[in-house]
Amino acid sequence: MTPSPSPLTPRRRALGGATGALASLALLIAATGCGAAGGTEESPGASADGAFPVTIEHKFGDTEITGRPERVVTVGLTDQDALLALGVVPVATTGWIGDYPGQIGPWAQEALGDAEPPEVLDSSDGPQVERIASLEPDLILSLYGGLTRNQYDLLSQIAPTVAQPGEYPDYAIPWQELTGKVGAAVGESGRAEEIIADVDAQIAAAREEHPEFEGASAVMATTWEGYFVYGSEDPRSRLLTDLGFALPEGLDAAIGDAFGANISAERADLLDTDAVVWLAADSPVDREELHGSDVYGSLDVVGEGREVFIDEGSDYGSSISFVSALSLPYQLERLVPQLAAAVDGDPGTAVEDDS
Repeated sequence: MTPSPSPLTPRRRALGGATGALASLALLIAATGCGAAGGTEESPGASADGAFPVTIEHKFGDTEITGRPERVVTVGLTDQDALLALGVVPVATTGWIGDYPGQIGPWAQEALGDAEPPEVLDSSDGPQVERIASLEPDLILSLYGGLTRNQYDLLSQIAPTVAQPGEYPDYAIPWQELTGKVGAAVGESGRAEEIIADVDAQIAAAREEHPEFEGASAVMATTWEGYFVYGSEDPRSRLLTDLGFALPEGLDAAIGDAFGANISAERADLLDTDAVVWLAADSPVDREELHGSDVYGSLDVVGEGREVFIDEGSDYGSSISFVSALSLPYQLERLVPQLAAAVDGDPGTAVEDDS
């Protein structure tokens, strides 16, 4: 599958004919013997780490989880990393970027250990509801996702389903919140808090080591269909701000109520920052085309060598988009030196490619 800066949403369609689909699903559930449903009634919640029942809020209400899940399916595109960090191997993940067995990136291989990689579900036409039902999950996670109400209702007929939170755009949950919600769902809230604190400390250390990042402007973009920029609600942009950078003024106003959007050539000024990070589908070709543009090629960010190019098809490029508790240490090792070279004030300093 070719990565898109809009995670699956251009190709994802709400499942049509919900009534007929529910009828078919009911037969499949009866045949497989599963049928735990996500609840919308209030419950006492977890009284201590690992205690159940626990209720998790999301875009479509509340889901009650009554016991420790043993068979977890991830419909969210990066949710598997949080599970693995907590010692839980999902039975199935959802295909997105990187042709990795089980959709387990190299940054997560140590956490997977000797376990068999999960099955990978196709996501080109929305969740594979019948296939998911046949796997007999007792929990379905779609936190870094964009479920529709119909899709959520269908999945909730199979097992308790935790959808994306409603307070952010779809595909925009912060990695810390994702990790915390996954921890609560599998009875590992305490461990989740430790993982979040550890990774946050690594980010804070990088920020402290590079005071030149503080207040410098930066933006994350990709060459998908021109200039596609990520807004303040996107996890990729949040990493930049967590490192001390400031996003360009007017960025969110230009892209609207979404995690990112294409901008016109007239708004290329948003790319003229102290550092611009490009996720490039074909780095050498994209760089040449960008620099050959009368609009972008004339910006100071180009002339002063303040660009970071990352091959989005590489492992490093995939980690940039995952933004998880497991991928962040992997990408910090590579991204921080590149950003430091971009903002050092010396146009002669080459920003080394590290794909």
